Amino acid sequence: MEDAKPMKTLMHASNPLSKDESGKLVDQALYRGMIGSLLCLTSSRPDIMHSVCLCAWFQFDPWESLLKAIKRILWYPVGTTNQCLFYKKNQDFRLVGYCDADYVGDGVERKSPNEGCHYIGPCLISWASKK
Repeated sequence: MEDAKPMKTLMHASNPLSKDESGKLVDQALYRGMIGSLLCLTSSRPDIMHSVCLCAWFQFDPWESLLKAIKRILWYPVGTTNQCLFYKKNQDFRLVGYCDADYVGDGVERKSPNEGCHYIGPCLISWASKK
């Protein structure tokens, strides 16, 4: 991973995660360790949370194609070091909330993810995503 090339996107949009029955299985302990490392990273990089959770669904049966997706997520912070949460000082204290529901857009479990975020002025103060 020392020679990791920077990535500007987390996952391929045209290549959804699924079980690759034709591929070969990878070491389950290695895959779970990588998922655990990425979960620790989500405390400072919440933008990777959704992709990490998608990959975590397959930790009991990890395939080589899923390991490639995990490595891509690990390379993403290398290419996006300039992204961060920024709270600037201002006088706008309006509380604004946004939510979104994808009605059965999940191709793996066929459940609807619900997402939402709250802002005070232009500053993000909370966010949630669950099925």
